[in-house]
Amino acid sequence: MGHVFRRSSGRGWRLRRRSMELWPQWIRALQTHQPELKLHLGLLQIAEDEQAAERMEWLASQRVDLGLEIVSKEALNKVWPTASHGGLHSRQDGRIDPLLLQQALREALKEQSVEQTTTAVVHLERNNNQWSVHRADGETTIHDVVVLSTALTTDALLKPLGHARAMKPVLGQALSLQLTTGPTSWTNWPSVLVDQGFNLIPTSPGRLLLGATVEPGDCASADPLILMRSLNERAPAWLRTATVLSHWSGLRARPVDRPAPLLEELEPGLILASGHYRNGVLLAPATAEWVAAALEQP
Repeated sequence: MGHVFRRSSGRGWRLRRRSMELWPQWIRALQTHQPELKLHLGLLQIAEDEQAAERMEWLASQRVDLGLEIVSKEALNKVWPTASHGGLHSRQDGRIDPLLLQQALREALKEQSVEQTTTAVVHLERNNNQWSVHRADGETTIHDVVVLSTALTTDALLKPLGHARAMKPVLGQALSLQLTTGPTSWTNWPSVLVDQGFNLIPTSPGRLLLGATVEPGDCASADPLILMRSLNERAPAWLRTATVLSHWSGLRARPVDRPAPLLEELEPGLILASGHYRNGVLLAPATAEWVAAALEQP
């Protein structure tokens, strides 16, 4: 989430604001490679209690120019009847299909003649003013600059160089659901509805995505999934009875004892841009801009 981020200062807020400014430009550029890629705008955050509603009212009053507005519980009744404390709507927040985004980025890299490989890097080595990159297939390449966006493998690559950057895995489970009752059209819905930290994302008539859990470690558990399905016993009946079409999980890399993300030039020619935790897609443009600026420094 960008403009509904609680803080109004600091690096996290600056990165979010900059990414929100850059995303429309990115989409326009990447649509030449993937025409179906688009920004789905509109995010509605449900207030969990009266205290949360008060925070939202203050935030909306401070960010009118960014498209934030309070939505009353009466206005939400048809969309989300369990919203007894109203919510916060952001016109400029929303979502992007991450799979289409990856496809577009790969095609853009091909156009720039960037070689792409899926072979794992197992070791980095200083080589005078350059870097030797040793791969799992036994190949070694030499580079002036190395940018690490290596998530949970970051520490293993950096520790031998004296730059420990521990990250811990946080697993997230998500579901694709087919409704058997309830809404058949999402006309009055935002692109994303957020309740208690869970995202509900309409994808087609009668279908939506629900996710994701936040589970420390790398093993999926049944209990968090049950709580998510019921939204801690506050889900509408039509959500509880929906049919599961697919179920998947993934790992986020969360920095240990450091704020996410890690954006650092560790030494000449060694740049770290990783550990975005739950905001990898959101912060991609601002991260890329930061890396580009770091590469241009003498």
